[in-house]
Amino acid sequence: MKNLLVPTDFSPAAHNAFEVALRLAQRTGGSITLLHVEEQHDTPRFSSSGGRIGGSTIEDVFMIKLLQKIKHQMHELMAEGQRLVPEVPVQDVLRTSTLVQSVLDVIAERNIDLVVMGAQKHSAWQHFFAGSNTERLVRTAPCPVLTVKHPEMQFNVQHIVFPSDFSAEADRAVPDLQRIQAVFPDATLHLLKVVPDIDQYSEAMARIQSFAERHHLAHCEAEVIDAADVSVGIPLFAQQAHADLVVMPTHAHTGLSHYLHHNVAENVAVHAAPPVLTFRV
Repeated sequence: MKNLLVPTDFSPAAHNAFEVALRLAQRTGGSITLLHVEEQHDTPRFSSSGGRIGGSTIEDVFMIKLLQKIKHQMHELMAEGQRLVPEVPVQDVLRTSTLVQSVLDVIAERNIDLVVMGAQKHSAWQHFFAGSNTERLVRTAPCPVLTVKHPEMQFNVQHIVFPSDFSAEADRAVPDLQRIQAVFPDATLHLLKVVPDIDQYSEAMARIQSFAERHHLAHCEAEVIDAADVSVGIPLFAQQAHADLVVMPTHAHTGLSHYLHHNVAENVAVHAAPPVLTFRV
């Protein structure tokens, strides 16, 4: 997690993500790329008078001024990053394209290890940080995505929640889980299974303990909560445990049993209170 990408529309949600990225990069010795995307739409190539001004349309002049303003905002944000965490290099990228595709392109071009993005119900930037776009990026990004919904000035992670069904498929998530533990070695890892009936408690605990022993996981606790739906049970437990981070694998087709069916990971990423880290398995 050394090469971080932060999409920004200069909103409070995006600023929250930037602050978390700064603290992560400080911890890992990494760097940050700030990305702003300004969507361009097809417009008439003539001014209101029907002609061109100096070989350029009014729309062209407007776009140039807009991009200059955006560049200034990016430089201000980069300067803030240098004041807060001077040892973290911050670069900027400006694209005029579609939103999610631009993020995916920059991930590939710059070998991004982690996307850190804000999430909120409404955004001034063409709803980029609205739930549907956040969920789409969580589902399609080839690298992990950390979704941040609230200010996390220090991002001092003490409690990590890993919800799973702890079937054999969950084993594929262990390497990523161990990498996260390496970043936060003092944090307690809560291995969580949500069950619809509390009568399943003993079986669930046994499965979790077997998983932890099989993979030699340290600083972990087995947790079981009963809830009718996992997308309800996970945020509920995260709140009860005062979780600083929820970690969930996601996959477009196979998933980890019912945990990743019906876009559970994507939904939790948008709606759970603490930051949610999703990665593909």
